[in-house]
Amino acid sequence: MVEEKKYTEKEAHKKFAVDCFNLVWNLMDKKGRTRADDDRMMHAGHASRFHWGEIGTPVELERGEWQISRMYTVLNKAQSALYHAERCLEICKENGIADWDIAFAHEAIARAHAIAGQKIECKKNIEQAKKAAEKIREKGDKDHLLNELKTINC
Repeated sequence: MVEEKKYTEKEAHKKFAVDCFNLVWNLMDKKGRTRADDDRMMHAGHASRFHWGEIGTPVELERGEWQISRMYTVLNKAQSALYHAERCLEICKENGIADWDIAFAHEAIARAHAIAGQKIECKKNIEQAKKAAEKIREKGDKDHLLNELKTINC
């Protein structure tokens, strides 16, 4: 008989947060994603953020908001994408989170404006992301951000 692993409440929240976060990425990358997959992805994204909200630091919270925003851009749901991108930026500002996190918050806002067809706001946030990128310490992180910005069509 296989013995089940026992988790503390905090360990369970972390496990579910991480598992749901990873599931969202797998579903976003899935070829031939179905409507059922899209629904599962949305539920998993919000579940991950919920579990991080129970035990995480502001960094996990803003990264969860960023992922939800990205998920909604993939689903072409601009209003939801913008809401979560703006929450990501707010959490960064409220908690002094900088480096690549704040740059990616602007990337998320730009991406949400792009799918909404709001070119001026899109371009404005791309510029803010580039400005924030100047303060990113790790070259690989900076290069990743700059490459992601190239994929946004304002």
